[in-house]
Amino acid sequence: MEKKLHPESLMMSYGYKPALSEGAIKSPIFQTSTFVFKNAEEGKAFFEVAYGLREANPGEELGLIYSRLNNPDLEILENRLTLWDEAEECAVFESGLSAITTVFLEFLKPGDLLLYSSPLYGGTDHFIKKILPQFGITGIGFMVGQSKEELIKLVESTGKAKNLKLVYIETPANPTNDLIDIEESKQIAKHFSAPENKVLLAVDNTYMGPLWQHPLKHGADLVLYSCTKYIGGHSDVIAGACLGSFELIKRVKGLRTFLGNMAGPWTGWLLLRSLETLKARMDVQAINAQKVAEYLNNHPKVEKVYYLGNIIEKNIQQYAILKRQCLSNGAMISFDIKGGEKEAFKFLNSLKLIKLAVSLGSTESLAEHPATMTHVDVDCESRKKLSISEKLVRLSIGVENYNDIISDIKQALNVAI
Repeated sequence: MEKKLHPESLMMSYGYKPALSEGAIKSPIFQTSTFVFKNAEEGKAFFEVAYGLREANPGEELGLIYSRLNNPDLEILENRLTLWDEAEECAVFESGLSAITTVFLEFLKPGDLLLYSSPLYGGTDHFIKKILPQFGITGIGFMVGQSKEELIKLVESTGKAKNLKLVYIETPANPTNDLIDIEESKQIAKHFSAPENKVLLAVDNTYMGPLWQHPLKHGADLVLYSCTKYIGGHSDVIAGACLGSFELIKRVKGLRTFLGNMAGPWTGWLLLRSLETLKARMDVQAINAQKVAEYLNNHPKVEKVYYLGNIIEKNIQQYAILKRQCLSNGAMISFDIKGGEKEAFKFLNSLKLIKLAVSLGSTESLAEHPATMTHVDVDCESRKKLSISEKLVRLSIGVENYNDIISDIKQALNVAI
């Protein structure tokens, strides 16, 4: 029996055949809009399968037609991205938010109910609260720590329990690192499912990337990523991905075709490059984050540190989730600085090595102020409940020497207060 290779080894070549590209060891950038058919019969066959007019015959592959439908760089990338999560299929988009919104638009229709966790990434929060209602779709949010029984009552209280179609969670939550139980969320989806209405569970796994948490193994139907973050990892590409079963991703790709928000060949090529170093980068980032958290935990000018490694056994619920579904403490840290916006801004403005910018998961360390930046569109009352206060600072830890990162934080804190 041939030995099964680890994903980090397969990232170098999986899904790519050099013989089809003049022997090039790396996939070229297929910068083309359309593809030539060998004959009219082949073109007909390709379109029949692409548009679902018939199922592919045994051994028949979807041929190349047009880069809005498929492109070699995109296909190779989608094949490789399935490896970490052991997903059947993957669809890649031009942004993380386009992946998320395509899922919402495909699996929700007017009159449907969406149950979602809070807090969420600001763009997702805006789409749920400001855009989906325009389509007659109702969203109802829940807080970290609410029990399964409480959530069932919450859904029933809307009077639309029979219309629940999707449970959407982000775990760990951005920017507080709160954990949502994936398996319990699936139980809630099953509770409201019926033979004619399967309620799906979708998980935004951006904060942990494809290495540190595998939602599909805990019952999720769909897992979503902003590939801009850890997967891209170099702050030079915007992209997103959705992974799941053949059946569900076929639907996602179908809508993607007509929305036209698939990733292009250059984006695909950049992400293929980044996947080769994904594990190496994330391993270093996790080690660095632990060192930074240890420093912040003991700093007199820091009130509280939001870091997965700080979750202790006394916090029974969060600790149990951490041990069950997370494979690392991650590389994201938020902390409350003593004071408020003034002190937080002074800290941010004093950083030298760490860059003041949004996004996360890249090689360079980044810092931002969620309340006035990434989560500014979240209403004030919700921000207060979710601990997204004026004193909260979010850090994305990069691959620099951790002593240098800590030194920069130290000098900025000394200036801030």
